[in-house]
Amino acid sequence: MAFTTTIIGIDCVVDEGKIGIAIGEYDDGICNLSPLPNRVNTKSVLELICGLINRSARTLLALDAPLGWPVALGNSLFNHSAGSEIKISPNLLFRRATDRFVKARLKKQPLDVGADRIARTAKAALDLLCQVRKQTNLPIPLVWNTDFDEEAGAIEVYPAGTLVSYGLPSSGYKKENQRAVRQQILRELASCINLCADLNFAEKNADVLDAIVCVLSGADFLGQKAYYPDDPIEAVKEGWIWVKQKEVL
Repeated sequence: MAFTTTIIGIDCVVDEGKIGIAIGEYDDGICNLSPLPNRVNTKSVLELICGLINRSARTLLALDAPLGWPVALGNSLFNHSAGSEIKISPNLLFRRATDRFVKARLKKQPLDVGADRIARTAKAALDLLCQVRKQTNLPIPLVWNTDFDEEAGAIEVYPAGTLVSYGLPSSGYKKENQRAVRQQILRELASCINLCADLNFAEKNADVLDAIVCVLSGADFLGQKAYYPDDPIEAVKEGWIWVKQKEVL
């Protein structure tokens, strides 16, 4: 790669006071984590993202949120009337192909965007992406190849899946009293990404830790270590979770 790519990891949430964000610089297979920003809200995240895009040669947004819905759900509901039967199975109706893929490969089930509150987080993520596009006057498409030409692109990531792919705890680290688990995860991540010196904020805050894992997921994508969709056309419609391929022992 001829130039550095700035990776912005965003742990998307509906509550703007709980957005987690982390920034990394990726070049030639090496990712360095930048100093962590203080707690942010939607406005400051927007300013930070737009500023980084304007200053960077190329930027990759790695968002922890579904960015699409199941094709079967849209097709089934388009002409559906209340009380009518829906003959498609729930797993096909409410889960995307990428959700089923992650479950099959990593034994970790992403939340059902078609049937869970995660849909609100998905909407918030799309709203943020739309605002960034307006502020920067850039298209910021979802990208499907590591050599994308756009000044900025975006991908969907799933921190829990990435943690599983690295053999790290993917649950039991979110609560305030689980700081020891967060510290363990950060120690292990040091072998995968060059962490910044001060990690106190990530140790205290699981949202920031997830944002760091989003950066790592972006680095895995750029390093061509992530699973690619078997059906690119379906993935463009529904979205695709970019997660590192799990090593087979």
